[in-house]
Amino acid sequence: MMRVGIAADHGGFELKVQLIAALETAGYEVTDFGAHKLASGDDYPDFVVPLARAVARAEVTRGLAICGSGVGACVAANKVPGVRAALIVDSFSAHQGVEDDDMNLISLGGRVIGQSLAWELVQTFLNARFKGAERFKRRIEKMAELERKDTK
Repeated sequence: MMRVGIAADHGGFELKVQLIAALETAGYEVTDFGAHKLASGDDYPDFVVPLARAVARAEVTRGLAICGSGVGACVAANKVPGVRAALIVDSFSAHQGVEDDDMNLISLGGRVIGQSLAWELVQTFLNARFKGAERFKRRIEKMAELERKDTK
């Protein structure tokens, strides 16, 4: 079964707890990168960056990052080379981002979407597969080259 990593700050904590339960019930192997308790003063990079690093190192297959809006979590995740993250609010983007762009992490807004929609988006994301067409591989390689240049 797929290994899924998940992380959230206080703004996404409740949704994270709900998604972990749903993922485990569905048979996924879940790694929780925190927060492990609700703390209103915590910071999403403290949880999202370790998740993103685990995604980049293939320690987990896909990642779910949650903060209040999903925006900050997405920005933080995309700072890690090898991560292709997007803020997801609709089913089309949840699968198309994987199929065409090999997206490996999604961010969700815990204060923006409800549990039912979040679960639908997560399932769509986890069930999608990269198409692997040459044009998609070429575009991903161009982004990877940017990462390599920007880290020198």
